[in-house]
Amino acid sequence: MNGAHFQLPVPIIRFNEFLPDTQKIGQGVIVGQAGWEQQLESNKQSFTTEFVQRARFITALPASMTPAEFVDKLFMNAGVKPSASERADATNEFGSATTSADTTARARALRRMAENSTLTQQEFNRAFVLMQYFGYLRRDPNDGSDTDYSGYDFWLTKLNQFNGNFVNAELVKAFITSAEYRQRFGP
Repeated sequence: MNGAHFQLPVPIIRFNEFLPDTQKIGQGVIVGQAGWEQQLESNKQSFTTEFVQRARFITALPASMTPAEFVDKLFMNAGVKPSASERADATNEFGSATTSADTTARARALRRMAENSTLTQQEFNRAFVLMQYFGYLRRDPNDGSDTDYSGYDFWLTKLNQFNGNFVNAELVKAFITSAEYRQRFGP
């Protein structure tokens, strides 16, 4: 319990939340079919609008916050120091409002944060490892015998050591050859 992995941030998203959320975003999207990009964009807009209305989100970022407070907290929670224009663009989603109560503006500001290139870059390896647990093992990284994220930490550290090269880190290979993965398909 006192291993080095406790110094790394661990995922807060849970498999049972992730799966239905991704299904909402992908609903009716068939890549290559006419209009798929617009369907995906529409799904993203609907999802973020619904997401900012969840109790957990509202508790963390109350609608009574000013737009600047709301945007600053989004960036702070993401661990991203925004440029002046990134901060202004996200804050401007609220127009001249004095609170961040506008659900649609909250959703647009959240999208700006979620699609921020700095955030994407800094979270890519963490998300990649998490997706191995979700995709191959169909569980959270602290379920089963790995209750303290030590496996997640091991694979994240290894992926980072290989500069994100999952092939050289043998990350996917390890998951698809694991006994846990193979037992999903029979004895």
